[in-house]
Amino acid sequence: MGNASTGAKKIIIAIDGPAGSGKSTLASLLARKYNYTNIETGAMYRALALKAIETGVPLDDEAALSALAQRSRIELLPRLEGNCVLLDGRDVTERIREQEITDAASRVSVHPAVREWMVDSQRQMGAGGGVVMEGRDIGTKVFPHAEVKIFLDAAPEVRGNRRFLQNPAAATQEKSVLEELRQRDLRDRTRANSPLVPAADAIILDSTGLNLEQVFQRAVEIIEPVIQPRA
Repeated sequence: MGNASTGAKKIIIAIDGPAGSGKSTLASLLARKYNYTNIETGAMYRALALKAIETGVPLDDEAALSALAQRSRIELLPRLEGNCVLLDGRDVTERIREQEITDAASRVSVHPAVREWMVDSQRQMGAGGGVVMEGRDIGTKVFPHAEVKIFLDAAPEVRGNRRFLQNPAAATQEKSVLEELRQRDLRDRTRANSPLVPAADAIILDSTGLNLEQVFQRAVEIIEPVIQPRA
């Protein structure tokens, strides 16, 4: 996959969607194609959740989590194989992918004060354009004026299956993975602050019946008319 053509303008590409929809994979592929920075917002929440666990901060204490965030430095360093995630200068890339941290991140992310801090950090990272940002409220809250907004979705059963295949050791049965995903969907879609909903001007890309290459091609078809200068 080649880089963007010379002269193409640097834009912000926002990819939102529920857990297991393939946002991270798509964002990584697009960032590589266009030589953009991939800002993986989920990794930022996981890093904060990890710090909360390590320092004994309760995951339901919004004030303490907000104070912890203010004292934290989370950095995303682009690499060909994906972001290197640094927490206060320490490489936590592998640690934050563990199921315990993923579950904790979902609980940490519901707090408005934490999300506000994250939004400010994410806006600073993407202010200059040339970024692909994926998450759950990029097109609605973080960058409502992003030039391209994609809402990547898929049927819960398909997303649950993908999650199970990614980490079959995370649960003894695929059913439990699906149930966990449904609960996370409910939390994400019903939270008071920045609930998971498509932006009004987002293009919904349903990947239920598509393979990865087809999803990537559909996304490129959405982006190309925006990113390439007119002749």
